[in-house]
Amino acid sequence: VLKRDIPWETYMTTKLINGTGLQLLRRYDKKAESYRAQLLDDDGSAYVRVFVSILRDIFKEETVEYVLALVDQMLTANPKRARLFHDKSLAEEDTYEPFLRLLWKGNWFVQEKSCKILSLIVSARPKVQDASPVNGEASVSKTKLTNIDDVLSGLVEWLCAQDLLEALNQLEGGLKDNIKKLNSFEKYKQEVLSRHLDWSPIHKDPNFWRENVTNFEENNFEILRVLLTLLDQSPDPRTQAVACFDLSQFIQYHPAGRVIVTDLKAKERVMKLLNHENAEVTKNALLCIQRLFLGAKYASFLQV
Repeated sequence: VLKRDIPWETYMTTKLINGTGLQLLRRYDKKAESYRAQLLDDDGSAYVRVFVSILRDIFKEETVEYVLALVDQMLTANPKRARLFHDKSLAEEDTYEPFLRLLWKGNWFVQEKSCKILSLIVSARPKVQDASPVNGEASVSKTKLTNIDDVLSGLVEWLCAQDLLEALNQLEGGLKDNIKKLNSFEKYKQEVLSRHLDWSPIHKDPNFWRENVTNFEENNFEILRVLLTLLDQSPDPRTQAVACFDLSQFIQYHPAGRVIVTDLKAKERVMKLLNHENAEVTKNALLCIQRLFLGAKYASFLQV
């Protein structure tokens, strides 16, 4: 979602955001996290005002999702920033209402982000001291603002909705699948980092490679680099053979596998093993070289 380019200038032209809002968005959008953090430290309430006004006045789904993702990103990096929504400068702003309304939008991404953000904002609500109004409950406001009871009531009603319960059940099932995938990759990762490989079923399991091949991108291809190191440094022929095979699997299943493995200078290392005294090593080194030269388009024909 955050990869989208939102036409902020168009929204200013149509007067859905003002000039100040546009300047703030230009400074903030697509900038490094450290730079955004400094902006929020310096003028966080101004950014909250802009985000809330966009969610209140703009209804284009792509833009709503984008701003919710920005707010979620902001609060995930530092949950204490939820206090910004209760800043005194926002006493006349209904900072609850846009998120409460979006709970009922027929879009799970929007609902989930709105619920999460609302929960953080409510949790950060300052204690009422004397007669000082808390944001969202100012009795002297010109307009009726959403109070905390409205927010909690809306959250409870949304959380008890039947379609949400069904969605949560589906989400739970998806999470279990993801945990299962993660566990399988974690087991594989531990095996590789132990620097001793064997022909456990996971190495030749197509489902494992289809579901986990992108996990090899973590930490600048750390696991892939360890596999390459094993080609040179492992004294165990079985480990070298399995490492060759796993590299060939990565080439086959990753969309850019051939390019990535080539960039990591794997070809020279694997070719040295073509003359290895162990037949298992030479067989899998040959398979790896064939897939490396042929690429993914033809690699699937080379099954073992």
